[in-house]
Amino acid sequence: MSNTQGWSLADFDVPAQEGQTRFHDFNLALPLMRSIAESGFQYCTPIQAQVLTHTLSGADAIGRAQTGTGKTAAFLITIINDLLANPLDTKRYAGEPRALIIAPTRELVMQIEKDAQQLVQHTDLKVMSVVGGMNFTVQQETLQGAVIDILVATPGRLLDFANRRDLWLDRVEFLVLDEADRMLDMGFIPDVKRIVSLTPPSKQRQTLLFSATFNDDVMSLSKRWTIDAEIVEIEPTQVTTDTVQQKVYITEKSQKFDLLFNLIKTENFDKVIVFANRRDITRRLCERLQKKGILAAMLSGEVPQNRRIKTLENFRNGKVQVLIATDVAGRGIHIDGVSHVINYNLPEDPEDYVHRIGRTGRAGNDGVSISFACEDDAFLLPELETAIGMKLDCGYPPEELLEATQ
Repeated sequence: MSNTQGWSLADFDVPAQEGQTRFHDFNLALPLMRSIAESGFQYCTPIQAQVLTHTLSGADAIGRAQTGTGKTAAFLITIINDLLANPLDTKRYAGEPRALIIAPTRELVMQIEKDAQQLVQHTDLKVMSVVGGMNFTVQQETLQGAVIDILVATPGRLLDFANRRDLWLDRVEFLVLDEADRMLDMGFIPDVKRIVSLTPPSKQRQTLLFSATFNDDVMSLSKRWTIDAEIVEIEPTQVTTDTVQQKVYITEKSQKFDLLFNLIKTENFDKVIVFANRRDITRRLCERLQKKGILAAMLSGEVPQNRRIKTLENFRNGKVQVLIATDVAGRGIHIDGVSHVINYNLPEDPEDYVHRIGRTGRAGNDGVSISFACEDDAFLLPELETAIGMKLDCGYPPEELLEATQ
């Protein structure tokens, strides 16, 4: 089950540091440790340290943490280590995953799959994702033709395959529900309830649930689906303030496009994500920037999935400079080197603000968040500041950034 020939823990020297937890401290399987080393991980993030302490011994867990805190690696390491330690000696069939991870958006599912592929590269474990908006037949053929260990899925497409009996969930040993609050917001909970009912009872599986917020609905679901779960909470202020410089430009609605264009041109932004609240705004912004020679692309619910993947790849490799996204499409974007996030519209939900600015300043790098506040949405600022626990740096933009574009 492993490929660690010629590699040992001696090749991955991480000195003990006071107040830091190393992956070495958990006695993880050697092929998994090799992947962790090659991923550049050395010390656990706070949620990784706390979650792994409980979940590696088999406990259920409920975690409150924002995106960008390392929670994905926490649940993937738990799953992979256990699957390696407990190989099945009974015959397995296609379409019977041992671990199931459910997430609300296609982008997030595909990012989790990518992270999982990285962590299983020195094992024989097989990872697959199923999402809506992608070729149904191709996914169906893969499910029918391969023995899958870890399946990552959006709820709707997962149920499609389960209802067609291309997929059986009665052998699931691990169930992960990621961004449970977002699944509630998007109306997925009835689907998720049906999916959970297809898995073994709570006592026969390990269940991990993660959410950016712990509201009553999330906690009610958590108690229904877990047993004696350990609760781990990471304060969101650690995400918003440490590595991201945040500022707000007070401006008029009529000046916002000029401000955006001049910022991009004069500040020499290398890789920037612009967030807007509606699809039509993202489309209009993208068209106007492209007409002015900016390498811009959009990511919203109306963009077909194959184009989304291509767009993200182009953004990742520098062929696209400016990515314009809505919140649902932007959730789960994990791209290194995003220097700036611009909030063209202030989000109505403070939680979305935290997720937006979490696209930059990742992995300890510095980032900048610039928000535009105009007559339509400036009233949202006090609630936003309360939610993130800090006053934002508000001011008027320099005159040269407001010059009308030709």
